[in-house]
Amino acid sequence: MIPMEPRNQTSAFEFILLGLSETPEQETLLFALFLCMYVVMAMGNLSIILAISSDSHLHTPMYFFLANLSLVDFGLATNTVPKMLVNIQIRSKSISYACCLTQMYFFHFFGIVDSVLIAVMAYDRFVAICHPLHYTTIMSPRLCGLLAGSPWVFSYFISLTHILLMARLVFCGNNELPHYFCDLTPLLRLSCTDTSVNKIFVLIVAGLVIATPFICILASYAHIIVAIMKVPSAGGRKKAFSTCSSHLSVVALLYGTTIGVYLCPSSVRTAVKEKASAVMYTTVTPMLNPFIYSLRNRDLKGALRKLVNRKITSSS
Repeated sequence: MIPMEPRNQTSAFEFILLGLSETPEQETLLFALFLCMYVVMAMGNLSIILAISSDSHLHTPMYFFLANLSLVDFGLATNTVPKMLVNIQIRSKSISYACCLTQMYFFHFFGIVDSVLIAVMAYDRFVAICHPLHYTTIMSPRLCGLLAGSPWVFSYFISLTHILLMARLVFCGNNELPHYFCDLTPLLRLSCTDTSVNKIFVLIVAGLVIATPFICILASYAHIIVAIMKVPSAGGRKKAFSTCSSHLSVVALLYGTTIGVYLCPSSVRTAVKEKASAVMYTTVTPMLNPFIYSLRNRDLKGALRKLVNRKITSSS
C-alpha cells in the first residue's frame, strides 16, 4: 500500500464497506433479518454436527461428509455476517487492510472446500447407488478421510495464493467497496496497478473448483439416473431418487449462486446482482442446507430428536 493524497492518507490502510444499504431505516431491518438468519444457520449446522457425532448409527461416509459440509457452511457465514452486523450496530463501515485480506482468505477457503465437498458427496451417492454391494469396501475409512481432508488442504494453498497475489497490488485511489464484505472482484476494481495476473488466476481457479466439480457431479448423476432407471419396481426407483434429492437441491443452490457471482460476463454483472448472489451464497444457502438434509431424512431427524431430548433431560 502506498500513501494517497494528504487529505486521504488515512484511507490508504483501510477500506470502506458500503454494505447492502446506506439508509439507516433499511440497515435496522437488515440487522434484524441477518441476525435471525445467522442464528438459525448456526443452530441448524451445529445441531447436525452434534447429532452426527453423538449417534453411532450415523457414523457412515454420507453423514461424515454432511458433518464436514455443515462445518464449512458455519465457517462461511461466520466469516461475513458478524462483521456486517457489527458495522451496522456501531455505525462504522471501515475495515483495515489486514482484516480485509483475512476475510477474503477465509471466504475463498471455505468456498473452495464447499464446492469440492459437494462433488465428493455426489461421488458417495454414485457408489452407494451404482455399486451398493461394494459400497463399504470402496468407501473405506481411509478413502473417506482422504476425500474429506483433501479439499481442506487444496483450499489452503489456493486461498493463500489469492492473498499473495492480492498483496502485491497497490490501492491509491477510491477505497470504497460496493459490498458488505471483502471479496476478490470488487477489490480488483479498486487497484490502480495491473491485475491481469490476478484475473488469469481467478479463471484457472474457477475451472478447478467450480467447473471441474460441477462436471464430476453431472457425470455422477448421469450414471445414477441410468442405474435407477434399471430398477424394476417404481417404489425402488422412488426410494433411490429420494436419497439424492437433498443433495441435488444443495447443488442447485450452490452452483446457481456461484456461477452468478464469478462466471457471469462482466457486462451483465452489477454491484446489486453481485451482492444479491453473495447473500444467497454466504447466508441463505448455509441456513437452508440443514433443513434440506434433515426434512427428508428419518435417521437424521431421529438423531436430532434424541439430541434435543437429551439436552432437555440434562437441564431438568
